[in-house]
Parts: sequence; C-alpha cells; structure tokens
Amino acid sequence: MQKNGRLYNKLNVLRAEKKWTQQDLAKKVGVSRQTIASIEANRYNPSLILAFEISFVFDKELQEVFQYELVEEKS
Repeated sequence: MQKNGRLYNKLNVLRAEKKWTQQDLAKKVGVSRQTIASIEANRYNPSLILAFEISFVFDKELQEVFQYELVEEKS
C-alpha cells in the first residue's frame, strides 16, 4: 500500500476570528491574495517558512493552523 498525505488548514476560521480579509493576511505575510485563497482551498501547499509566518501572525503553533493527515491508498 502506498501512503499519501493531505495538508489541511484553518485559515478561514482564524481570519474570521480576527475579521481579516484574505488581502489583510496576504499583506501581513508578504504574498498575494490569490496565494492565500489557494492555500485556504487546499489547492496550494505553502512552503514551510510561509506556514510558520502565517502561524506567527495568528500567534498560534504551526499545528493549530495546519494539520497533515496520512491517507493509505490500495494498490
């Protein structure tokens, strides 16, 4: 069996708590609004550095913002 993982995040919930737009968060971490939208929609996985920067602006641990789940695939 092959194992693959999937990265999930809580960006939309955390942004809502702070009343930030995607643009607000993008400016705080130095990326485009489209990058934030893609991360939220799980279409793009951020670099480790960007993931930490996002966590820092929310004053959260990395695992509180991003979760990684292994999925086993049958061959």
